[in-house]
Amino acid sequence: MNVPNKLSMLRIILIPLILIFMLPISIWGYQPTEWNEFIRSSGLIVAGILFVIAAITDYADGTIARKYQLITNLGKFLDSLADKMLVISVLIAFVELDRISSFLVVVIVLREFMVTGLRLVASNCGVVMAAETIGKVKTVTQMIAIIFLFFESVFINVSVSLFPGVSIVSAGYTVRFAGNILVAVAIIMTIVSGIDYMVRNRHLLKENAN
Repeated sequence: MNVPNKLSMLRIILIPLILIFMLPISIWGYQPTEWNEFIRSSGLIVAGILFVIAAITDYADGTIARKYQLITNLGKFLDSLADKMLVISVLIAFVELDRISSFLVVVIVLREFMVTGLRLVASNCGVVMAAETIGKVKTVTQMIAIIFLFFESVFINVSVSLFPGVSIVSAGYTVRFAGNILVAVAIIMTIVSGIDYMVRNRHLLKENAN
């Protein structure tokens, strides 16, 4: 397995670690008090750092693969799979934390199912669908939005420190509003990229309609 594929696998391995620091533990009534207090106070920051590392591997594996001509069908599959698993897992965790609406996650999941189905049709035709530019932009907007959500508490504290006249309530409202805008942009790009995939590859659907 080459280096880019190993980086994609690392991104997948980081997913459970990120989730561990995002969500308090509650297993059949068992709740480790000290650990859960740490998670509620600082867990998102630790998870955010791990997510940033995962996002860096996403950039690095593609860059290395292109630079050293290590692009393979396995690499395309692992890179796409790792991105989907990472983003969807974290967004579901944010739904659990009551930070975003489950509707937004459903939109993303449906888009991924649609594109995956299209990839299967393409595969049956002997065609390997690489990620389009708009798909990469979609991934970037999702990553930026998620990173912002992870560090909202930091942005709130920084805002209060830099602007003494700003209350923590108003700072929180402003930061959360900014986070909502970034999430909205990511959702719009998700929908647009999904439509773009369908339009670009509609000939595959027509060829396999009968």
